[in-house]
Amino acid sequence: MDPEPQQVITVNQCIDQIAQKLAAANLHYGHGAIDAQSEGLWITSKQLGLSPTEALEHLESLITSEQHQKALSIADERISSRKPLAYILGEAWLMGVPFFCSEQSIVPRSWIAELIVDGSLESWLPADGKALDLCTGNGSLAILLALSCPDIHVSACDISMPALALAARNVDRHALNSQVELFDGDLWEALPEPNEDNLFDLIICNPPYVNAQSMNTLPSEYHAEPALALAGGDDGMDLIRKIIAQAPDYLSKRGAILIEIGNEYENFKKAFPQIPVIWMEVSAGEEQVLLIQAEDLR
Repeated sequence: MDPEPQQVITVNQCIDQIAQKLAAANLHYGHGAIDAQSEGLWITSKQLGLSPTEALEHLESLITSEQHQKALSIADERISSRKPLAYILGEAWLMGVPFFCSEQSIVPRSWIAELIVDGSLESWLPADGKALDLCTGNGSLAILLALSCPDIHVSACDISMPALALAARNVDRHALNSQVELFDGDLWEALPEPNEDNLFDLIICNPPYVNAQSMNTLPSEYHAEPALALAGGDDGMDLIRKIIAQAPDYLSKRGAILIEIGNEYENFKKAFPQIPVIWMEVSAGEEQVLLIQAEDLR
């Protein structure tokens, strides 16, 4: 008897099949994909060796049975583990740029990335300027900054050596070793003593800012990430207080610091009522990312 012919399906059919499978599993999204359909696209594109965006150009192409089965297997692992898909695939995309991703660091995601790519920060980045990515994690924001502004020097630091090891891989992946310098240490302690020659024109920071109550209710996907990179104390402001307290020492005269605070707008306002803040508009609204000019911190 002849073997049964293997089912042949298109890329689009595979995406839809995976999405339906994920949607029925009550998963939580937000680690590089907004919903089950987005993760279905991500899983399928990975099997094709394409970016998710590139895969959209091949929706009617056929995929092999092997690719289909591998995609289904990854979906099953996503459902059973409740881990972010980026950890399972070992890769994440931010603003169309790929990054190595592992449980050494949180999955790269930040509204600051939007501001880097759309040019909103260029006013604070003169030619041959200096920028710092504080709490860099896997290095994604520092790398986006370097790619967007190839004439600046970018420093990046983190307290986590495992995260910095991942950042080093990503810096190497994008051939930015001469432009991006990594430092190990707790916030400002990671950096050389400030002097007039090594001040920063722009500091960006996506710090741990989740308040204690919210940490207790986070879905499983977030608990798969290092708590060190998420927890911001009772009101989410523990590290932000330390960051703002010493930022003036490290900023040039006309410099600025950009900080992501997520859903902690009210807690930030209570903690820093006296500081003039510029709220930056991102896709999530106008209360997630703030900019403070050096002159308003002194």
